Amino acid sequence: MNTTSVSVQDAQVDLIDRVIRYHEQTKHHFNRYARSLGYLDWANQPDPFRRFEGAQLISLPLLKPGEEPLSPAYNVIYERGTIPCQPVSLSTLSRFFEFALALSAWKKAGESEWALRSNPSSGNLHPTEGYVVLPTIDGLDLSPGLYHYAPKEHGLELRTEFPSDPTARLLAPFPSGAFLFGLTSVHWREAWKYGERAFRYCNHDVGHAIGSARVAAATLGWTMALLDGIDQNTVAMLLGTDRKDDFGEAELEHPDCLGVIWPSEEVREEQRMVPWSLDGALVKELAGGTWHGKANRLSHEHGVHWDIIDEAAEASWKLVGDERTVPFQSPRFTSHPSPLTSHGPLAGQIIRQRRSAVAFDGKTSISAATFFRMMQRVMPLAECSQLERPTPWDVWPYAPVIHLLIFVHRVDGLTPGLYCLVRDSRKLPYVQQAMNSEMTWSVAPGCPDGLPLYWLLEGDGRKLAVQVSCHQDIAGDSAFSLGMLAEFEGTLRERGAWWYPRMFWESGLLGQVLYLEAEAAGVRATGIGCFFDDPVHEIVGITNVALQSLYHFTIGGPVEDHRLQTLPPYHHLPRHA
Repeated sequence: MNTTSVSVQDAQVDLIDRVIRYHEQTKHHFNRYARSLGYLDWANQPDPFRRFEGAQLISLPLLKPGEEPLSPAYNVIYERGTIPCQPVSLSTLSRFFEFALALSAWKKAGESEWALRSNPSSGNLHPTEGYVVLPTIDGLDLSPGLYHYAPKEHGLELRTEFPSDPTARLLAPFPSGAFLFGLTSVHWREAWKYGERAFRYCNHDVGHAIGSARVAAATLGWTMALLDGIDQNTVAMLLGTDRKDDFGEAELEHPDCLGVIWPSEEVREEQRMVPWSLDGALVKELAGGTWHGKANRLSHEHGVHWDIIDEAAEASWKLVGDERTVPFQSPRFTSHPSPLTSHGPLAGQIIRQRRSAVAFDGKTSISAATFFRMMQRVMPLAECSQLERPTPWDVWPYAPVIHLLIFVHRVDGLTPGLYCLVRDSRKLPYVQQAMNSEMTWSVAPGCPDGLPLYWLLEGDGRKLAVQVSCHQDIAGDSAFSLGMLAEFEGTLRERGAWWYPRMFWESGLLGQVLYLEAEAAGVRATGIGCFFDDPVHEIVGITNVALQSLYHFTIGGPVEDHRLQTLPPYHHLPRHA
């Protein structure tokens, strides 16, 4: 065997071992938590808003709910081809960012105010930053270039202008009118509070942001796909995160991903295949121009620097691109497994009102029909090609590796107990083999045809759910709670260490669907990042790292804190009036 190939293979194995080691070292246990500072250093709380001083800020219009573009009904955003396609303009970009990454409200308690956003975040710390790469677009009076989204100002900061011709060539392989959407993470924002486990939470938030962006695009009739064939160095180059001089002493941004968004209803014959990647040479050419702005520093002092986060980020860095393509499907009606109508709340209303519940009432139940509909909504229809899948799963270029271990507490018509949703029915033998062989595995009573939901154990699991979710009552006072189990070691060994963040992205994307579904059902949801990893696994007899729980989630009747005042999202801007 060639010695070079052996050394490359050994290096890949080492990277995989390093991310598994990070995962093991950042687990919470009954007798100890993953390392963190142990207290909140309020004097150095990170600024939640990144700005690039010296970069031109283009304000986006602050649109009222009744202004164009109007929001469709919430339930029709999951039906392909039913929403009229809007052209790209300042107004539609404004609505896109409003639903994807903008402020949704301010909360006030005494003299303290803090902002909430359309995209959820662990601890409301918001490590995720958003960017767009815009070409020349008819009707859009913006120069081609890279723009950073400033959520507090609801505006776009011009980081660098791009020449029209190479920008057009970069986007030529995609349907007409396409532009790029990028996400980065400031790891320090999460590490300030959560310490070494922060790398996990940052990637949860990337997944939530992918989901919120995909849903935002859907409200405008736009399609979005993740360009995960791009190597990470190219992502860094295009988004400018490799420009150390532009950050100086400010906290660096970790380049996470790029997606492509297009408004086209028709495509040319040569665009029938959508690539997963970009032309690296063109990206290098574009990045060689003049850049504007210096990043603001988010904290004066950093206290402890968590080297283990840097090590995990380095080990999971995606070095090699992928030239694959996926077939483009012209928009058409794609039926959902449950009956839907165009009535009910608007998508914009659901997105704007989404909150993370801080407590549940311990008595609200949901119907079995509502529960089953939520389970159907998180099914990606893995047997379909990517762009034929229902929103938002058409953004995700992979078969699912996340399955749900569900504690059913208060679902009318469903016996309390432990259930499992296998999100790709082809994986059922794998999931069963990884768990205790003595569990029931019977199809859940009343389960709709084709939904792979299985009843494992009967009984009241409220105390157990609370116990394994870091003793948080919200896991037991809800209608149901769940853990997201990833096909862990096998996926990493097969695909590489760079897949470690993507497991969290998928779990965050899944959580975003559940957040919106909860609001649509008249209840509320909360993502739970704090749980005792291995005690969760012991419940179902997982004894190795074939499956690992990455994220917990809980849905129920919220208890509102009436001491808090809610203010409009942009009341602080002069143009709000």
